Amino acid sequence: MKILFDTNVVLDVLLDRAPHSDVAIELFGAVENSIIQGYLCATTITTVDYLATKAIGKTEAKIAINALLELFLIAEVNQQILKAANISEFADFEDAVLYQAGCHAGVDGVVTRNGKDFMSAERPVYSPDELLSIIRK
Repeated sequence: MKILFDTNVVLDVLLDRAPHSDVAIELFGAVENSIIQGYLCATTITTVDYLATKAIGKTEAKIAINALLELFLIAEVNQQILKAANISEFADFEDAVLYQAGCHAGVDGVVTRNGKDFMSAERPVYSPDELLSIIRK
């Protein structure tokens, strides 16, 4: 199962944002143990770097980015993806880019805590709890 992780789930882990971090950490473990194949949008990496640098400093942010790049595959962002996002029905352009990048990478679904932001998605959108219950079966 190929799953695109929304930026908020990644930040839950890196910034230990309780109460969401516990489930997000388990999902990262599922990626690490090859239970699911995890993808991040290229824009997630830049956003995480910016926010993590502010929260934990540049050195720790670089370590976190390196860990993400080792654990996850990256869904690229290019002109085709930006055009598809721009004409999509998504209300938020950032979410549209993330979703289109995942679709072009062939993901089976998206995991996010903001499912309402993905109402236009044609692929399954899971909350972290929903995805965890699916992979535990």
